[in-house]
Amino acid sequence: MMMDDVKGITATTRIYNFSPGPAMLSGEVLERAREEMLDWHGSGMSVMEMSHRGKEFMTIAAQAEADLRELMRIPAQYKVLFLQGGATLQFAMVPINLLRGKKSADYIYTGEWSKKSIAEAKIFCTVNIAASSEDAKFNYAPTQDQWRLDPNAAYVHYTPNETINGVEFQWIPDTGRVPLVADMSSNILSRAVEVNRFGLIYAGAQKNIGPAGLTIVIVREDLIGWALPDTPAMLDYKVQADNESMYNTPPAYALYIAGLTFQWLKKNGGITAMEKRNIEKAGLLYDFLDNSRFFRNHVRKSDRSRMNVPFTLKNTALEEEFLIQARMRGMVQLKGHRLVGGMRASIYNAMPIEGVQTLVGFMRDFEDKHG
Repeated sequence: MMMDDVKGITATTRIYNFSPGPAMLSGEVLERAREEMLDWHGSGMSVMEMSHRGKEFMTIAAQAEADLRELMRIPAQYKVLFLQGGATLQFAMVPINLLRGKKSADYIYTGEWSKKSIAEAKIFCTVNIAASSEDAKFNYAPTQDQWRLDPNAAYVHYTPNETINGVEFQWIPDTGRVPLVADMSSNILSRAVEVNRFGLIYAGAQKNIGPAGLTIVIVREDLIGWALPDTPAMLDYKVQADNESMYNTPPAYALYIAGLTFQWLKKNGGITAMEKRNIEKAGLLYDFLDNSRFFRNHVRKSDRSRMNVPFTLKNTALEEEFLIQARMRGMVQLKGHRLVGGMRASIYNAMPIEGVQTLVGFMRDFEDKHG
């Protein structure tokens, strides 16, 4: 079992959770939430009981936005929206709001999540697949020289980190005057990004930020106000922005936990420090895989994800035994996605390096016994 970073959450109750999402949260954040569960800052009530328009919750929401802006260095000309529906709803909201009278959009096809976004966009516009890694079963990120962009496209959409195949772009694409849109659900806050190079960034919160139910959208102001005719109010970025994400009751508790996570990140050195930790964690696991004769990662080395590390066993018949023994050592959710099989370790921000060290130690022992 694991040691937690917070007194009060014991080694016997906390495990190393390698789930791709909903994912592991910081013990410090959970402890803070527990302390404030019944009485938030002397208010006499839980955050879950507050009016979303009351001064208490408005303070929580404003602080969360301010902290996120500070962490990501979000320019003033960008709106930060706290929405619902997950990244999946954004697959539709992006074309609904960003077509701006144009008929087509460019998409980069690098895995299952970009595939889903493409399918949804086709309902609203012509989709140009500007680049794809389908030819190699999505084990790499197409380089910029492979992209065939349309200068008249409404926007260019890509998924910087594909959780299922473990492929991550280590660079930000150059799309010229065409707005760049990114689904950062699985790597937001894990590395520094220049927000001003994007037209829009969106992310489900359940991997690096907080519990499921909250979606963050960071959108440049000039891209707001162009929704398709007859767009429902809830799907219009302008309506959401004009109402400061309070058009209806927001996912209040999820937003509160996100705010605590932002404070935890700031306390621990911000994104710069977190990126350094993530490089170290991923390097530890990939170094082991590269030197193993029993385990293998199939992703091109230059495009390996720091967040999601898939791997296979030389003897696939031992997969179930691997998972059973891992659980006995306090490690869970290591089974790979059903579409690709094998194993997968998701090592988001909240996963301490001790968790990766424990996994590598177990994998080494397993290989010694079965390899």
